[in-house]
Amino acid sequence: MAGRVRRSGSAQHTSGRAGRERNSEHGRDEAWLTAVARAASNDAGGVPVELLGDYLRLLADAAVTGRRPRRSELEAVEELGRRAAEQGISAGRVVRLYLSAARRLWQQLPQLVRSSDSEVVRVAAEAVLHVVDGAVATLAEGYAVARRELVRREETLRRELVDDLLRGDSDLGGLVERAEPFGLDLARVHQVALAASSQRTPDAETAISALEAVIFDRLGDRDVLVATKEGLLVVVAPADRVTCERGPRGHGPMGELGRLIYAELNRLPRGRPWRVAVGRPYPGVYGIARSYEEAREALAMAQRLHLDKPVIDAHDLLIYRVLLRDQPAMVDLVRDVLSPLCRARGGAQPLLATLDAYFAAGGVATEAARRLHVSVRTITYRLNRVKSLSSYDPNDPVDRFTLQAAVFGARALDWPERPLPESTP
Repeated sequence: MAGRVRRSGSAQHTSGRAGRERNSEHGRDEAWLTAVARAASNDAGGVPVELLGDYLRLLADAAVTGRRPRRSELEAVEELGRRAAEQGISAGRVVRLYLSAARRLWQQLPQLVRSSDSEVVRVAAEAVLHVVDGAVATLAEGYAVARRELVRREETLRRELVDDLLRGDSDLGGLVERAEPFGLDLARVHQVALAASSQRTPDAETAISALEAVIFDRLGDRDVLVATKEGLLVVVAPADRVTCERGPRGHGPMGELGRLIYAELNRLPRGRPWRVAVGRPYPGVYGIARSYEEAREALAMAQRLHLDKPVIDAHDLLIYRVLLRDQPAMVDLVRDVLSPLCRARGGAQPLLATLDAYFAAGGVATEAARRLHVSVRTITYRLNRVKSLSSYDPNDPVDRFTLQAAVFGARALDWPERPLPESTP
């Protein structure tokens, strides 16, 4: 009995020593793999080592045993790719982490460092490369799927935020909180620009990316939101300096923003020609909605007035807004002042075109003649004809204002191509 006890004690002693050796070897392996992971993380610019998961152990097992990764292990790598995308780590950095880890592990594999058998090294290399190929491809796939989901989610949130900002009747506190992730400070002064494409199907994502990049680069301010709404590109941009000083017409910050947007959009392969309208700047959340309404009205007014300017400043259309706000009065003005011109030979259109060019030229007949490609004598004759038919003199200051307002109204009402609406009693 005593002998059996002694043998049993000896066996236990041997088993315990083997266990301690295995634990020691396992500890050395863990320390080695941890060092490899940290070095690879540094190579990749500080990407968290947690994103490697069990990847290093998969590589080591493949090099020693030739074992290929199981489906569940690759699914775990795919999840790590998704996690990297959600953390905002670039795809290039996370792939570099994996490639650097494979390179460093291969260089330090103990059995390969000591081996002189080229066939052993070749087989191990093939097994390791197979793991690298499968893991990196799976990692990239998981990353791409997560990025697409994030983009769709962000686009939905962006569109909802834009809708609520432009409507101007949402909860203020909620809007401030929702705008913060997009870098939008709603306490600042903002203005809204709208861009309309001549084509029905422009590449909205490409246009948004291009506008964000050029505005960030040129204006040096990341407090910008670009989205789409009802087929239009919407740009919400800061305009603090507009409140201090406005330069010459079309050359202030509003004009700068409009020209910048128009120039960048016209570089795109689809959507040209574009038309851009910029609302006036206002402070606060409700100011964004007000600037948007002005920009939208400016786009509609430019179309009604057949303006050929590609960049429309709402500030420059204030007089049109005043004149067109009371349409029945405008109809009466056009009928009373301009309808007598229909008695002219050739109808009213040549005389309207002459008045329009004359007023646009500042009352200079030679410039009006150049714009219309006619002689100065023709301009003078037509102006006299307007005076004789309508009893309004284009060279009299009071009559000139009435005629110019009537010409604006005629253009907005598309007269004489279309008949005037019936006046309401």
